Amino acid sequence: MADAVLVTGAFGLVGSATVKRLAADGRRVVATDLDVPENRKAAADLPAGVEVRWADLTDPLEVDALLAAVTPAAIIHLAAIIAPFCYARAKLARKVSVDATGNLVAAATAQEQPPRFVQISSVAVYGARNPHTAKGLLSADLPMHPTDLYGTHKADAEKLVRASNLDWVVLRLGGVLTVELSFDIKPEFLFFESALPTDGRIQTVDVRDVARACAAATTADCVGETLLIGGDDATHRMTQGDIGSAVAGAMGLVGAIPIGRKGNPDSDADWFATDWMDTTRAQEVLKFQHHTFPDMLAETAELAGWKRYPFRAIAPLIGVFLRRQSAYRNTPGQYADPWGAIRGKWGDPGPDRSES
Repeated sequence: MADAVLVTGAFGLVGSATVKRLAADGRRVVATDLDVPENRKAAADLPAGVEVRWADLTDPLEVDALLAAVTPAAIIHLAAIIAPFCYARAKLARKVSVDATGNLVAAATAQEQPPRFVQISSVAVYGARNPHTAKGLLSADLPMHPTDLYGTHKADAEKLVRASNLDWVVLRLGGVLTVELSFDIKPEFLFFESALPTDGRIQTVDVRDVARACAAATTADCVGETLLIGGDDATHRMTQGDIGSAVAGAMGLVGAIPIGRKGNPDSDADWFATDWMDTTRAQEVLKFQHHTFPDMLAETAELAGWKRYPFRAIAPLIGVFLRRQSAYRNTPGQYADPWGAIRGKWGDPGPDRSES
């Protein structure tokens, strides 16, 4: 299987889209993730020809056995514990997001023909970004300065990959969106999203375009580069508060998203780790930007179809429910305090800590 592409975290949002993209491109794909019932169920829907190998990447012996069996030409490493779940289980999150990366890098380095290693990172490595004081766009040259646990884990994982002798590529993702309708939204996400400053800058990107970038990075002439993965500049550069209302409106849930709080312009610390990005080089070498944000909204509306009409009728009830999930419900104050809200619900979100 010397030409195989190994995708870790293969049953997450980006992982599943990446596996589908690789399969559609005619690539040999091995999908790996934890052997849990949810992933077993998802594996049944994989494209024909995709091989699944279950593995716990925090176990070095399992990682060694996985790479010995697959001998991949490239690895797309997506496995991680994302925000906000990493805040609740900090020790486990570090094991999965950092230590497992080290295990995978070591096993890859030991291969007779070491694979290209595509490390999937995040713009969270840059830390909190106050749009009133932060100058310019996020770029590969901007130093990493993570201000929370998730960004720190991503930064530390990047360092492990860069310190190796492998041919590596780092992709830092912006705000990943999907047009797929899902009503199985975890309450943690509702709370988390409501805590973010509505005027914080974010550059979104369709998950299918992220998948294209991941697939292209396994062969493109970009070894040793860090590339920023966001949607087109014209339509995907938005503020946090723009996204939910637009997507909900496309589904027919007009007015269902409660108005959140803006960020404090006088505090550089009280913002989330997102901003607009310079994707010029990434687009030049990976050619991944295919879906504009208006295109995504139109597709969302089309997928919702007739459901948009009953959704419109129940939008006020949905709004009441969402307001009850708000991070700032019954909390005095004018400005968003994302880290305070996270701290109150899950514990200290700072750069690193032990699991409580």
